[in-house]
Amino acid sequence: MDAEALRNLQAPIKQNLRENPQAGTVTLRASGTLGDEAISCSVETGRTLVEAGLHPATGGEAGLACSGDMLLQALVACAGVTLKAVATALSVPIRGGRVQAEGDLDFRGTLGVAKDVPVGFRAIRLRFDLDTDADAGTVAKLLQLTERYCVVFQTLRGTPDLKVEHGTV
Repeated sequence: MDAEALRNLQAPIKQNLRENPQAGTVTLRASGTLGDEAISCSVETGRTLVEAGLHPATGGEAGLACSGDMLLQALVACAGVTLKAVATALSVPIRGGRVQAEGDLDFRGTLGVAKDVPVGFRAIRLRFDLDTDADAGTVAKLLQLTERYCVVFQTLRGTPDLKVEHGTV
């Protein structure tokens, strides 16, 4: 897809959002089913089921997906798609590349071993290795705009309102 095709694709969407701002709010959903015997939760991804479990550092099985890894994978996917969209919109040729995310966490918090250790990632690093002839200034602009428009990146950077509810089946 080139810049013109992307603009043509998105123009009516953007126009609709200008005329109907309420149409911009969309609720995304994810669901999963708790495992019967294993400490696991099968998550529906739209294409397949992913069975998530405890990380091996907390006693989990190596064959199950870890939700922390899935969070980093979501960041990589969103950042990669966003970078490609920005590059396309700006007509910056990207022949290929890799996007990597890594995060540091201390499982003493998750396991309740040390109450003073926070639960969750303390640091996350996102790296792009791009195959492009674009100059350093253009690449910096691509990364700046990717950071600005990547939904997962901005969600992790900010603090969305979170709410836990309970029901019965």
